[in-house]
Amino acid sequence: MNGHSTKTARCALCGQTFPPDELVPAEVIQPRLARLIRHEHPKWQDTDSICLGDLNRFRAEYVRQVLEAEVGDLSVLEEDVLKSLKEHELVANNVEKEFDETRRTLGERVSDLLAAFGGSWTFIGVFALIMTVWILWNTLATTKPPDPYPFILLNLLLSGLAALQAPVIMMSQKRQESRDRLRASSDYKVNLKAELEIRHLHEKIDHLLRKQSQR
Repeated sequence: MNGHSTKTARCALCGQTFPPDELVPAEVIQPRLARLIRHEHPKWQDTDSICLGDLNRFRAEYVRQVLEAEVGDLSVLEEDVLKSLKEHELVANNVEKEFDETRRTLGERVSDLLAAFGGSWTFIGVFALIMTVWILWNTLATTKPPDPYPFILLNLLLSGLAALQAPVIMMSQKRQESRDRLRASSDYKVNLKAELEIRHLHEKIDHLLRKQSQR
């Protein structure tokens, strides 16, 4: 007979059968989480097992209670972290790619291009060349120059350029602030989930050490 049997076990909560590596014995679950499970399923015993799906659901509920006790009402970011714990998903994402994929208006694209050009050495070189040519032309011209010394027209053009450049730079900075807020939100979710996972891991290790010491 070429076939072979696969050993399975039953989850005491949902009643479904799973391979042994997808079930967690009750004795290795830390007491706080076990009390939360028994509160909903009073017949759950120390000799029973729980599947990973149900365990993640109770873990998320346990973390929710801990967060509400420490920080009060949960924000949208904290709800996302709880959802990732429940569904066993990653919360880290590529912020730069997500921000670049957002649809920009024509004004935002123009402001980004002008701000990028205005903050480059190319702009400084072109600007210095234009000023030098303008001053030499109005100083060395043999006929009546259009803007003689003290170059009043040049001062007017420079003032107008500064007046237009300031709001363009401010618009570009607002987009950079939006990028920074998006990056900060992503970092907060990652750090919060990492802290919760580490706390849960410490509690589990302490529980296992106590069990081993009792044995």
